[in-house]
Amino acid sequence: MGGPEGRFHFAVDRGGTFTDVFAQCPGGHVRVLKLLSEDPANYVDAPTEGIRRILEQEGGVPLPRDRPLDTSRIASIRMGTTVATNALLERRGERVALLVTRGFRDLLHVGTQAREDLFDLAVPMPEVLYEEVLEVDERVVLYRGEPGAGTPVKGRTGDLLEVQQPVDLGGLRGKLEGLLSRGIRSLAVVLMHSYAWAQHEQQVGALAQELGFTHVSLSSEAMPMVRIVPRGHTACADAYLTPTIQRYVQGFRRGFQGQLKDVQVLFMRSDGGLAPMDSFSGSRAVLSGPAGGVVGYAATTYRVEGGQPVIGFDMGGTSTDVSRYAGEFEHVFEASTAGVTLQAPQLDINTVAAGGGSRLFFRSGLFVVGPESAGAHPGPACYRKGGPVTVTDANLVLGRLLPASFPCIFGPGEDQPLSPEASRKALEAVATEVNSFLTNGPCPASPLSLEEVAMGFVRVANEAMCRPIRALTQARGHDPSAHVLACFGGAGGQHACAIARALGMDTVHIHRHSGLLSALGLALADVVHEAQEPCSLPYAPETFVQLDQRLSRLEEQCVDALRTQGFPRSQISTESFLHLRYQGTDCALMVSAHRHPATARSPRAGDFGAAFVERYMREFGFVIPERPVVVDDVRVRGTGRSGLRLEDVPRAQTGPPRVDKMTQCYFEGGYQETPVYLLGELGYGHKLQGPCLIIDSNSTILVEPGCQAEVTETGDIRISVGAEAPSTVGAQLDPIHLSIFSHRFMSIAEQMGRILQRTAISTNIKERLDFSCALFGPDGGLVSNAPHIPVHLGAMQETVQFQIQQLGADLHPGDVLLSNHPSAGGSHLPDLTVITPVFWPGQARPVFYVASRGHHADIGGITPGSMPPHSTTLQQEGAVFLSFKLVQGGVFQEEAVTEALRAPGKIPGCSGTRNLHDNLSDLRAQVAANQKGIQLVGELIGQYGLDVVQAYMGHIQANAELAVRDMLRAFGTSRQARGLPLEVSAEDHMDDGSPIRLRVQINLSQGSAVFDFSGTGPEVFGNLNAPRAITLSALIYSLRCLVGRDIPLNQGCLAPVRVVIPRGSILDPSPEAAVVGGNVLTSQRVVDVILGAFGACAASQGCMNNVTLGNAHMGYYETVAGGAGAGPGWHGRSGVHSHMTNTRITDPEILESRYPVIVRRFELRLGSGGRGRFRGGDGVVRELLFREEALLSVLTERRAFRPYGLHGGEPGARGLNLLIRKDGRTVNLGGKTSVPVYPGDVFCLHTPGGGGYGDPDDPAPQPQGSPQQPPAFPERGSVYEYRRAQEAV
Repeated sequence: MGGPEGRFHFAVDRGGTFTDVFAQCPGGHVRVLKLLSEDPANYVDAPTEGIRRILEQEGGVPLPRDRPLDTSRIASIRMGTTVATNALLERRGERVALLVTRGFRDLLHVGTQAREDLFDLAVPMPEVLYEEVLEVDERVVLYRGEPGAGTPVKGRTGDLLEVQQPVDLGGLRGKLEGLLSRGIRSLAVVLMHSYAWAQHEQQVGALAQELGFTHVSLSSEAMPMVRIVPRGHTACADAYLTPTIQRYVQGFRRGFQGQLKDVQVLFMRSDGGLAPMDSFSGSRAVLSGPAGGVVGYAATTYRVEGGQPVIGFDMGGTSTDVSRYAGEFEHVFEASTAGVTLQAPQLDINTVAAGGGSRLFFRSGLFVVGPESAGAHPGPACYRKGGPVTVTDANLVLGRLLPASFPCIFGPGEDQPLSPEASRKALEAVATEVNSFLTNGPCPASPLSLEEVAMGFVRVANEAMCRPIRALTQARGHDPSAHVLACFGGAGGQHACAIARALGMDTVHIHRHSGLLSALGLALADVVHEAQEPCSLPYAPETFVQLDQRLSRLEEQCVDALRTQGFPRSQISTESFLHLRYQGTDCALMVSAHRHPATARSPRAGDFGAAFVERYMREFGFVIPERPVVVDDVRVRGTGRSGLRLEDVPRAQTGPPRVDKMTQCYFEGGYQETPVYLLGELGYGHKLQGPCLIIDSNSTILVEPGCQAEVTETGDIRISVGAEAPSTVGAQLDPIHLSIFSHRFMSIAEQMGRILQRTAISTNIKERLDFSCALFGPDGGLVSNAPHIPVHLGAMQETVQFQIQQLGADLHPGDVLLSNHPSAGGSHLPDLTVITPVFWPGQARPVFYVASRGHHADIGGITPGSMPPHSTTLQQEGAVFLSFKLVQGGVFQEEAVTEALRAPGKIPGCSGTRNLHDNLSDLRAQVAANQKGIQLVGELIGQYGLDVVQAYMGHIQANAELAVRDMLRAFGTSRQARGLPLEVSAEDHMDDGSPIRLRVQINLSQGSAVFDFSGTGPEVFGNLNAPRAITLSALIYSLRCLVGRDIPLNQGCLAPVRVVIPRGSILDPSPEAAVVGGNVLTSQRVVDVILGAFGACAASQGCMNNVTLGNAHMGYYETVAGGAGAGPGWHGRSGVHSHMTNTRITDPEILESRYPVIVRRFELRLGSGGRGRFRGGDGVVRELLFREEALLSVLTERRAFRPYGLHGGEPGARGLNLLIRKDGRTVNLGGKTSVPVYPGDVFCLHTPGGGGYGDPDDPAPQPQGSPQQPPAFPERGSVYEYRRAQEAV
């Protein structure tokens, strides 16, 4: 932030609640200011007002608010703003129309087809940003040289393309004029393969601008990367937000003389770089505010702490941002904010639902923090506006916040101090619930004091914030304890010591301007210009010259852009990146070669290959040297160095630190005398022993007992974190420790999953994340399971308990078991479960078990992929393992398992595994994941003792049981109050007529139920048989949906339930029965029947629509969305997966680039949802045109029996599978078949709609959404994206 002396340099962070202003004044001294972002009674614009106040204070001359400010003394203004984020969150952007290739009108509505919340029956999803859709008649496909193909053209990726249909601009003109007449002025243009062939979008854009549209966002310019869905969302966000940002910028300019003509005005982008005001666009602005904080601690804490990696911890009112810096910014190139997936470089900032305003609940014996927030209005209880009890209230009750240090801005008149009395009163209501449970619950215990309850909630909040930090570091192979915790934001200082302790960190660094660190980061940031273009070249010596030429061209663009902004070449640096992946995988890494100089066997720009291999090994634990590497994109980041260098050095100490006052703070064990210091009075060298409070105008820092704070030479606070005093936790139930153990057990399962994903080699596990990891008690009962793949929920427990019964005393240290048999708790054969029994010194039997289940792409059988649509026996579906010792005495049994995987080849018509290498690699990865679980539980036992850990394994199961009993009682009580019997029933049918019957008998006094499937049809000659474990998984899934809130998903869910399944039925078939269809189809019908019996909602599509395509050199598998059922208060969602699956669908551009198909249509099947007071969701229509001869297999249901409606609602439309031959003949394929297809043939899939709810003639009120509202903050970041991807299986 250099520039002429004698002038001001401003950095302004306009947040949602407060605006922070950081000013370097003439002479080098610094002024800071914090003011409300919205205060219309006093000023129009907060940043302008902040600048006015500082100019007035420094100049000593009044500056009237109603006159534009004189800019002669202002050299530069830098700004970060939440304007774009807020417009996205509140859906207050520009009116937008989407222009998309014909056949794809609903593509962005369907998106990936995965739902956001697995267990919310209302399927709440973010609404699209566009208001209208126009389909454009045009089509570009990849050139494959078929007979009759047109002349190829070369795209900017280097690929050959075929323009099958030029843009019909004449037909489009009238439609665009219609949009203008309806008041729409902003367009997003999203055409297939425009990343490689932008000409069609450019022609449409030119026409739109000629007609007078004020903003046109072309997806090929917004982000020229392959994958039309995220690129389309990015273009829509750009069209939706950029006009809003431009209006804000114009308004800001009007507050200054000459509209800031001679002032350098820069805005922070999501990637941590500054951009000129005129080029600040919507899709690059959504992290504008938080990015400043990351730049701030990267430029201060990282440098001061000698290059030790840093975790950024920014705790605000509604949420907490977590990030990492270790010498370079960590970027992601696709992430979601407010439900919109953006393809743009953005800092990897992970937002979690725990902030000062997070609400506190006691539910079924569990302390729960968030995700609901009190918001700014009414705010926490202590704000005196009738708000709920929050984390802030808990800290106030504990004495960790002092009302006297806050301004009097609370209460209806905004003129009163914080109210500790309101906090105590609100918390006492929760404490009453806690103590009622403790004295009357299953394990009677002594009541807790109000302070103990408050302390419990603070500890649970801390544990919730530790989980994403562990995930963020361990996901990339880093140890969290090796980091410094950089704490900033208004609420973080009260929690920093405890979080650092929990993660094993020994240092917390709090900058002296921590309350305004985002504004400081803006002052320290550099100006960035990026250039990127798509590519499809191999990374090989023959392409290095082309890659160097492309990088040089992009570098020239960046340098020219920065020179235009006034930077001399000496202040400009550039960094080149290649987006690389192994061929045949989707796991691309954006790598820089700045630490890998060029060699004779690399491009001149650097050894990107070595950088890729090094990072791949670090993140995933292996490399694939025999696999070619592909370049997806080339990118250059140009940086103009311009950041402020802070000159003001704080004063040195003069004598001991002055204690401002003494107060009482509550810690484990009771109240302690706690001195209070004022940060402004502390000098370099002062050391403060914990406990103490350090207060400044913007934040309160709690130094806990056993910790020591010191003031550094730069005036910051460095806290040395001491070990926590040992606390005795007994085996008896304590609700606080129950909540903490719940987080810890889930964290162990999550970390096992991270290891499995890092070390597996197959696409299914590494990229589709089709796996689950779990922890089990000594009886084999499920304790924690991550992620929540519905079809795995109860099944793994059956597998572990089968092994305990089967092997008994034949389990020894060093043994690892492998099983997939349906009668041993298996789901279908490709799901291989690896189980490790864990022994402990002095214990004869295993003290707990860990297991991981992964879907292997092939384990033999009659068809590639081991999911044949026409199998009739289990042997035809692949290799079978009942109780197989994969590791014996610590030795991996490679020879024996290889023989077993090849065994199906001995059966006529079958093959052994077609991918032995991947099978063995993934099995080793599953063993490694189990080892990680053993290590982590071992650490827990070391901390608390074996008896306590095992006791809490039981307590957490009992807690899930309690939640289900509460739900069953509530359901029974509701029926009794309406004079209805306590027995409910339902029946539905598979398409072959097999009935699925259920009778549920509720025992109101016990809160229990019998689920009786007697009368269900017999085992079938085919593969729709569902192993017993599948029915239990469907039951756990349904119970969790009916509970309606987050509960531990474990063995306890089934404790109040007795399940009766007739032997030999389709739900408990003989050991030899084929089952692959039962896993993917019958499981859906079981859920329909359970939810129908409870009257929870109408039937969803009840099918996964399995489609397989293959020939000698390729194989492809997908499941396709349909309609969700409507319910009491909501319309069914259209074009989404439901219940037992949540698989993402392959992006149309990826599908067409890798497989010989053209996607002709993928849109909603309008009118297929059942009519009702609340209508069912529509299914989809999907058309695939084949470009090569192949075998098409379909495995589908609901082609005969329609998805039922409820309470007078009509059923959804049944599905339909059509094959349209090249000669025009149309054939109905039926629900299950395999058929050869030829070039020019088209497969047309119509998926079922959801059932309607209520009488169609009874007008529906405006749907209120789901009973369990989604949180109002945007979770985001790589940890969130990973969880979404895991649950999209």
